[in-house]
This record gives sequence, structure tokens and C-alpha cells, in this order.
Amino acid sequence: MTVQTAQDIDRTGFVQAWEEWHRQKEEVLSGPHGFLAITSLRWLSPEPARFDDAPGAWSTTDEGIVVDLAPDEELTVDGTVVRGRHVFGVIAERASVYAGAGDALIEVAKRGGHDIVRPRHPGNALRTAFTRTPTYAPDPRWVLEGRFVPDAEPRPVTVGAAVEGLEHVYDSPGRVEFELNGETYRLTAFNGKTPGALSVLFTDATSGVTTYAANRSLQIGPPDADGRVTVDFNRAANLPCAYTDLATCPLPPTENRLPVAVEAGERIPLERGGAA
Repeated sequence: MTVQTAQDIDRTGFVQAWEEWHRQKEEVLSGPHGFLAITSLRWLSPEPARFDDAPGAWSTTDEGIVVDLAPDEELTVDGTVVRGRHVFGVIAERASVYAGAGDALIEVAKRGGHDIVRPRHPGNALRTAFTRTPTYAPDPRWVLEGRFVPDAEPRPVTVGAAVEGLEHVYDSPGRVEFELNGETYRLTAFNGKTPGALSVLFTDATSGVTTYAANRSLQIGPPDADGRVTVDFNRAANLPCAYTDLATCPLPPTENRLPVAVEAGERIPLERGGAA
């Protein structure tokens, strides 16, 4: 891995790379079945329940998540049309499976130990009205050299969630240290989306002012042989809960509340009253 600093960066290439990163993120968010397409968040119980935005009566049982479909209802699961009673089985924590229902997808998942169903409809007004996410202009000065300090053993860290009363537990392999304005800061890191990569949840002095109050997320590439990492706050990203109340996003660990203003990355969404 090559660790970059502001002095190393070609500004034109840097801006183009940032624009492509942001374009791809917006594309996923606003896709036909992205988070903006979610129409409800249903918490399942042993008592079968029907919902107006998904076919079937849904429940959680010893077999896992089950749906009972009426004679005129069907779902498509793994390319196969299913009718009657269908057992999705026990879903792992933070995992999701999807069932097709016309042009909609029904997300079947587990979050914070609870079985949930989240229908995703392309015509949802939040999605069709979406235009863009406001951001700070990309600035190489917010590309910092950091250092990953591993723990002797991964440690479980319990954090809150955007849904009151819900908790998430993540394994933390260590901390990321970096300097800003002559001060050293440390952020608890979780495992990232690819092997060796890191993920950081944080707030800062802009949170609730120009950036979303609850959290932002930063993906960090694998450390090099000396533990060095690139901390690029230009890619500080909103989580889905910044746009919709139908997300169960984790909150940052208490120690990840930075006392400085990180004026980089994504800002408060327009849907939450953010400035254009």
C-alpha cells in the first residue's frame, strides 16, 4: 500500500478520483433498490403479520424468518418463484437476503439481534425526489498520514444505533492515530469491507451544524508494512440513517467524538434540511 500526503497529490487526478468515488456512492444510494427505496422497517415477532408494502404474512420462528403467502401471492427467491409457506431460515447478524415482488425487493435481515423486513420500492418518493448529497469541496489538505496501532487481540465494542434501544457489536482490531493541527487523535477502528481494510465511525465539531449529527463513516485501506495508513477525510461519508429513519446504522464509539471541525466529506443531506 502507498500512503499519500497532501504534498504527493496531483490535484487534478485527486479531484477526478474523488468525483468518481462520490458518483459511485450516490449511484448505490439512489439505485432502484438502494436505501432511498425503502418504504418501511418491520420488526418481526412470532405472531404472523401482514404489511401493506410486501406480500405475505411474516413471522420469526425457531426455523428463522418465515413468510406465508396467500394463493394469489408469490415471491422470487434466488431466481425461483415460491408460493405458500417459505422458510428463509436463520439470518446471521448484519446479513440480508432479498426476495423479488414485482419491481420491488423485500430485504429479509437481522439487525441488533432482531429479525426485520424492509421492502424496497423503486417508486418511493424519497428516491424519486433525490438529486444529490451536498459535500465540502475535495481538498488535499484533508488527506492525512496516519498509523494503525493493533490491539493484541480483537476486542468486541458495543455501540448504539440510529434506532433507539438497538445495539450493535463489532470487533475492533485496533486504533488509527493521526495528527491534525499539531494534536494527535486516536479513533477506534472496525474491520473494513475488504480483508485488511479498516472502517471508522466518528463525529466532530461540524456534526449537527454542517454535517449529519449522528455519525459519519470513513473507509481506510490496509496498513502498509510499517502500519502507515492514509486517512482521507474527503471521503467521510453519510450512512443511510442520514437520509431515512428506516435505517439501523451504528453510532460511533464514545472515544470517536473528535473535538475538531472536520470540514471535509459529505454534509447534511438536503432531505434533512441541509444547505445546497
